[in-house]
Amino acid sequence: MLVVDDDTTVRDVVRRYLEHAGYEVELAGDGEQALRLMAAHEPDIVVLDLMMPGIDGLEVCRRIRQRGSTPVVMLTALGEEEDRIAGLQIGADDYVTKPFSPRELALRVSSVLRRANKAYEPRVVRDGNLVLDVAAHTATLDGVPLQLTTREFDLLAFFIGNAGKAFGRAELLERVWGWQFGDQSTVTVHVRRLREKIEQDPAKPVRLATVWGVGYRYDKCSID
Repeated sequence: MLVVDDDTTVRDVVRRYLEHAGYEVELAGDGEQALRLMAAHEPDIVVLDLMMPGIDGLEVCRRIRQRGSTPVVMLTALGEEEDRIAGLQIGADDYVTKPFSPRELALRVSSVLRRANKAYEPRVVRDGNLVLDVAAHTATLDGVPLQLTTREFDLLAFFIGNAGKAFGRAELLERVWGWQFGDQSTVTVHVRRLREKIEQDPAKPVRLATVWGVGYRYDKCSID
């Protein structure tokens, strides 16, 4: 695991708590050091501060996503909602707001790792030109691989597996990611990201429909 924060005290507290929870932890004090460590050794997960001098957390997250699907938990200051949403938009898997409880952070890290390593039943889900290989955790559209984060994949797999049913944002938070609390705008952001990747016209979605007053519903484009 890699913990990135320019605050020495935060790094030390997070390291000690996560090591106590059984994780091996490497530390980076800025974005440049974090990227060097990422290049030398791919961590299982990155805990990443949003606001840092030089290469900030958003840019580090963006570069991580260009490299692959390493899970990212962002640390954000209270009131940085727009930056937090921006982090989710470029692929962060979760976030914790400062000041935070180290215990909550450890639980969030555990939850993200569990989702990233979730053992799915070996099966392929098809909806016309959209194919999800649930065992391999890959998705293609018209035969072209889709670059989905772990959270996006889980949400899409849930939607397709429950096609035709409408779900509220709070219900999706709990049933897809196991959250009994959290910012419901997370769901909105990830639905928007999925539409950008699977819809021909994201402004006029055919598959991921908005059900006004309820939430969202997935409509299959073909009959299996």
